[in-house]
Amino acid sequence: MHVVVASHHRLPVEGYGGPQRVVVALVRGLAALGHRVTLLAQPGTKVSEAAKIVEVAPRLLKDSGVDLKKFIPDGVDILHAHFPLKQGPKGVPFVQTLHGNWKPDTPLPPNTIFLSRDHAKRHGSTTFVHNGLDPAEYIFRRRKEKWDLFLGKLHRDRGYQWAVDAAQRTGRQLIIAGGWRPSFTGAVKYVGEVDGKRKAVLLARARCLWMPAQWDEPFGLPTIEALFSGTPVLGTRRGALPEIVTPAVGVLRDTLDELILAGDQVTTLDPRACRERAERYFTHIKMAESYVRTYEAVVKNGAI
Repeated sequence: MHVVVASHHRLPVEGYGGPQRVVVALVRGLAALGHRVTLLAQPGTKVSEAAKIVEVAPRLLKDSGVDLKKFIPDGVDILHAHFPLKQGPKGVPFVQTLHGNWKPDTPLPPNTIFLSRDHAKRHGSTTFVHNGLDPAEYIFRRRKEKWDLFLGKLHRDRGYQWAVDAAQRTGRQLIIAGGWRPSFTGAVKYVGEVDGKRKAVLLARARCLWMPAQWDEPFGLPTIEALFSGTPVLGTRRGALPEIVTPAVGVLRDTLDELILAGDQVTTLDPRACRERAERYFTHIKMAESYVRTYEAVVKNGAI
């Protein structure tokens, strides 16, 4: 197939950029499967040789009513947007992935694909594709250190304060990596926003990754990053997390007290089982294969 993937960012992004990294992983996965890929993105985008890049002005990409037809080459099979479109280009089948949560009763744009079964269900749909990443970007390490890791946005809904409270109550060291400038003391060490090799090293060395979500996670990308690293997950049962974290690769509970009590249980989990689960279900190739099946259905039927 010839797939046009559209992002309203310049790729790759600096820092964490979860959804943007998923787009890059998808482009590479589609190319690895032998599909032709054209990427619509902001000027300055560079994604190796996996796709032909068509630069589009930021103001156009951020307009949900934009007509992308003039940027799409002839002979394209489908457009896959990673931002909301009120409608697709005339004569071109299209889908769009929702990377966040919309408020209840918000009308959904057409042909929307969600990130997990739970994400889709909460928006009145059954169509979803789990995120995937390239395993080669992560370091598998069986031997772990004695500290825990929280990785992600330092927002209340991500539950980072639960990880901090657990560290202060137990005395176990916690490393926090995220894009903010808080002040922590005692058992908590803040290292700022990390990406690339430094992030991979932290994930590989951590005893466990904290994912104490206080909102319904559409997916929870740090979860699979930890699993690729052989690092189990300690988190809540919110959103998509129960779809990703099985008892073999993590511990999910409902309260902070329960998570603290279960804290030692993660040390009994096999790092190899974590890596194997991620490799089986959450690679960029698996994600691309799932999207291709959805593309083919839309091309055949005209809609999801």
